[in-house]
Parts: sequence; C-alpha cells; structure tokens
Amino acid sequence: MAVFGNIEDIPARDFRSAQGKLIVALDFPSGDKALAFVDQLEGLCRWFKVGLELYLAAGNRIVGQLKEQGFSVFLDLKLHDIPNTVAGAVRSVSSLGVDLLTVHASGGPAMLQAAAEAAASQPQAPRLLAVTVLTSMDAGQLSAIGVSDSPAEQALRLARAAHRAGIAGLVCSPEEAARMRRELPDSVLVTPGIRPAGAEIGDQKRIATPAAALSAGADYLVVGRPITQAARPAAAAEAILAEMSQGL
Repeated sequence: MAVFGNIEDIPARDFRSAQGKLIVALDFPSGDKALAFVDQLEGLCRWFKVGLELYLAAGNRIVGQLKEQGFSVFLDLKLHDIPNTVAGAVRSVSSLGVDLLTVHASGGPAMLQAAAEAAASQPQAPRLLAVTVLTSMDAGQLSAIGVSDSPAEQALRLARAAHRAGIAGLVCSPEEAARMRRELPDSVLVTPGIRPAGAEIGDQKRIATPAAALSAGADYLVVGRPITQAARPAAAAEAILAEMSQGL
C-alpha cells in the first residue's frame, strides 16, 4: 500500500476521487459559523452534511447557500414518523435540491416504502439513505432498548428491510460496511464514525480509519470533529484526503 508523505505525493486522480467521497459534517450552531468554516477549508472539500443542529438553527437557507456555492449537500434529518408524514417531508425536501437525505430504517417497511415512493414521484428528489444503527451505539445500548442482536446483525436486518422497500442507500458504521457490500452490492454505503489514526473517538463506539472504511466498501465517509475542531481545518482535511487515497 502506498504511503504519501504530503499532498504533492498523491496522484491527482486519487486525490480527486477522495474529494468526491469525503463529506464534512457542519455541526455548528448557526449558518454564519458554518459558512465561515467552509471558507477555512480553502476549496478542498466538495460535500457537506447539514444535520439537525445546523438545520434547526439556519433552516432551508443554509442548504440554499451551500448549493449556490456549488457544493453537494447531505441533509441528515433522520426522518422517523408515520408513513404519510415522512412521505410529505421527502416531497418538501425535494424542492431544496439536496443530494442525499436520511430516513431511519427502524421506522419500518411501510414508512420506508412511503419515503421511496415519495422520492420516486419527484423530478429532483434526493437519494434516500436509510440509517441502520447509529455509530454511537454498541451492544449495551441496543440491549437497553430491547434489541438482543449485535449491532452488526441489527444493522444488516434493517438494511435488508430498507433495500426491499426500495431504498438502496444505507448509513452504517465502518464495521458493517464489508458485509453490507457483499450482501447488498448495489447499495450506496455512507459511513460516519471515521477517525484518523491517533484521533480521539469521542462518543463514537464503532469506528475505523478513512483508508480502512474505504477498503471495506464504503462509498462516502462522513467526518466531523477531526476536521471541524482541528486547529488548522484545511490541513486536517488534507491529511484525511491523503489517508483516504491509500484506501482507493
């Protein structure tokens, strides 16, 4: 496996490919802070995730501002409600032009199918991703809510249900990515819980390095704090892209 000493050592094609697979999580309390951070990345990153914290603070406006700047947007709302409500939410989001949107696989087959049908009815619908088991959960956390299976087994069960309902995009931890890729080869796999070698894991339980996650079959990696809380965000992003290039 190639080891790159600095950004100049990475073949241009590998670096461009890595840029297309890195999603930076904009977990900020305001739109202004999020956009100021985007500027600090100096154009290195193409994808950004807008989660609940930022969306509740800045609403649709932050999505529009990111799209106007030419970025791809992953709207991570983890929709989980009755089928009719989730279908309506998917239709509403479709007008924003976002690229990826999450629903909770644990919402059940009827909800998942309603979401898939709603997306199929829209001319510019986002690709739906079904969230399986959150990367902050381990066997103990699952047991506390009545799930006796391991995180890997539960994630695969939910992934199969989403796939049958017509949702081919999945969010899973890096630990499940290889098995998901084998059993559901046409699925798009998005993996959070990415931590560069030596980084603090924080509240995450099931993690992997960028290169390991890509080698396991992930299509996109979601990275937040290792970049957003770095003293030099652009340098941190550059290092992660270099690490990703090793797994391509």
